[in-house]
Amino acid sequence: MPRRLLPQQYIDGILSGDRLILSRAITLTESRLPSDQEIAAEILQAVLPHTGFSLRVGITGVPGVGKSTFIEAFGSQITAQGKKLAVLAIDPTSQRSGGSILGDKTRMDNLSRDPLAYVRPSPTGNSLGGVTASTRQAILLCEAAGHELVLVETVGVGQSETAVRNMTDFFLLLMLAGAGDELQGIKRGIMEMADAILINKADGENTAAAKRAQADYRNALHLFPPAASGWTPEVMPCSALTGTGLPEAWQMLERYRQLTQQNGFFTRNRQDQNLSWMHETIRRELEDSFYGNPRIRQLLPDLQRAVRSGGLSSLQAARQLLDRWRKE
Repeated sequence: MPRRLLPQQYIDGILSGDRLILSRAITLTESRLPSDQEIAAEILQAVLPHTGFSLRVGITGVPGVGKSTFIEAFGSQITAQGKKLAVLAIDPTSQRSGGSILGDKTRMDNLSRDPLAYVRPSPTGNSLGGVTASTRQAILLCEAAGHELVLVETVGVGQSETAVRNMTDFFLLLMLAGAGDELQGIKRGIMEMADAILINKADGENTAAAKRAQADYRNALHLFPPAASGWTPEVMPCSALTGTGLPEAWQMLERYRQLTQQNGFFTRNRQDQNLSWMHETIRRELEDSFYGNPRIRQLLPDLQRAVRSGGLSSLQAARQLLDRWRKE
């Protein structure tokens, strides 16, 4: 295991664009060790003036939609313009087994070798909150390292979509055409969060089906209330295989940034996200402090058994534990 660097060495390495030091700094943010968290906080505070200049884009989609193939093709187009790209992932499903999705780099083999791209395998954690906290910090570190576009991919499904929406500027939903019940296969809430829907694999025999799906999704989006951003969600077909629609997707992102920066939503949204992150951090730290308390760990099993058996109400048990914690 490489020796830990001094905080200033991490800071200097990140600001110079050193990918190895960037990776080591992100690893610090993922650590649960208090000493590592202190160093990570010091690094983040120091590089903060160099953050906030990227466009943060969340990407989600139904299983089999081809997120990784799309990201590699789209990312290669971005780096071909001389722009630096970072790809991060959130995978709450990996928490069940404690494993880490290490396939991201192998699934994006070409992009991983691109000197202008940085691909980070999914972190693991005991809760989605812990995973998203490290991802938020990773976004800032990647920005400080000069990455102009940060893509945050949801590998798992469920709460991760909301988490990614709350840490990005633009939320992109990838869908497939020709699957039959496309509109029923995605939750309404996820479609409401989307700033755009891209119908992937719109090539060959799927081209006509993609056009039909485009009309269906446009009609569905008209049923939703107007977005606070002032942006009207767009629907377009694309193909990671042929490159069709990828330049148009980038132009769409640029239009979104221009509109929301002009009307002030871009800055307000970032400010609201920062406040939300502060409150999430407080809640997580309080929860860690509560369950990490030795007296609480001692009392918890008996009270859980009492609640399970019906001898004690959940409310009463919670109050007993909280009263005890406050007296510590």
